Amino acid sequence: MTVKKRFSNPSKTPHQARIHRLKNHPFVVPVATFLVLFIFTMLGFIFLGGSTVGPSDSHIVHLYIDGKQQILPSRASTVGDLLNRAQVQVGEHDVVEPSRDAEITDDNFSINVYRAHAVTIVDTSDAGKKTSLATYTAQQSPTSIVKQAGIQLLPEDTAVLAPSDNVLRDGIISQKVVVDRATPVKLNLYGVTYDVRTHANTVEELMKERSIKYDAASVSPALATPIKTNDAIFVTNPGKKIATTEEIIVAGQITVNDPNLALGQTKVQSEGVDGKRVVVYEVAADGTQKALQTVIVIEPVAKVIAKGSKVVANRIGGDKGSILTAAGVPAGQQAAADFVISRESGWNLAAHNSGGCLGLGQACPGSKLVNACPNWDTDATCQVRFFSGYSSRYGGWQGAQEFWLLHGWW
Repeated sequence: MTVKKRFSNPSKTPHQARIHRLKNHPFVVPVATFLVLFIFTMLGFIFLGGSTVGPSDSHIVHLYIDGKQQILPSRASTVGDLLNRAQVQVGEHDVVEPSRDAEITDDNFSINVYRAHAVTIVDTSDAGKKTSLATYTAQQSPTSIVKQAGIQLLPEDTAVLAPSDNVLRDGIISQKVVVDRATPVKLNLYGVTYDVRTHANTVEELMKERSIKYDAASVSPALATPIKTNDAIFVTNPGKKIATTEEIIVAGQITVNDPNLALGQTKVQSEGVDGKRVVVYEVAADGTQKALQTVIVIEPVAKVIAKGSKVVANRIGGDKGSILTAAGVPAGQQAAADFVISRESGWNLAAHNSGGCLGLGQACPGSKLVNACPNWDTDATCQVRFFSGYSSRYGGWQGAQEFWLLHGWW
């Protein structure tokens, strides 16, 4: 039997022979070249501030269309980009929150799309005259629909959804909202007259609505009398000596999100109006007073502050050195500052995340940056100066860069 020799050169060991075969393999040179180029490319990205498209560029987005949720993994960079990729058509009157140009910067990002729908608003005046207004709106609550249409509501007025009359407009059955106006009356309470507005249909209902304690014989007109506009209603108590005092009900304040106002900005949407209450006392023979009841004659109206939720991308390009210099960053620290800012925000003045961090260096909470730089979304110099102060906790921008390289944040 012939035995095949495994090695042509008996002087070489098996290990040396394997190396010899690898060196002469036809793919050795291409593979080695690829590995060297790959290593140099990665080093270039790290040291020259490049970025790659990897799993970190994909975000989980929660898309709500009229309350129905879709969960989408996407590499879309903005809200508008995602809607285009998902083939979501947005109409002229539809509302998108946040705005289409808002950047998607983190996971669990939420987008709301509210579809506009046809609405017929029926408004009944104090005199009983009805007027109708047809409009399109993406608002959901009856009060918001009416206010968007420019119809003023007094504190006592209400807006409610009503059964549709099957009014066809542009092929769509419109929703119906009815404005129920309160009736103005003169309420004379123990000798003092107040202008009040009420939804009560009778005098007795008014007494209950205002929580007025009464003796039927002391109320005029009679309790069963229907209430008409500008009626005068008297409440007396001839068997007791009565005194009244008026107190102001200080209007409160509420905050609402405004998708048309830039993130971080606020404005007064409507001024508050103080209310008024009357405290009724029984006066004893010795002059002492005993509180009998409190009647609210004017409801307070809360001041409404609109808080911006619109994010406008304001990315800085070109030479950033002049901005860093203007903000007082030393030349030797500018490369490190550029490194940190590029990774935190991509030099987007309006960058934000779901945790409330804001700006070039992602201040948390964002209110710190807004307070330091009132024009934060356009003032790059102020922002850099602010974050330079923050970098001092690391001994400056160089230390901030070293910390960022170790932890991926600062």
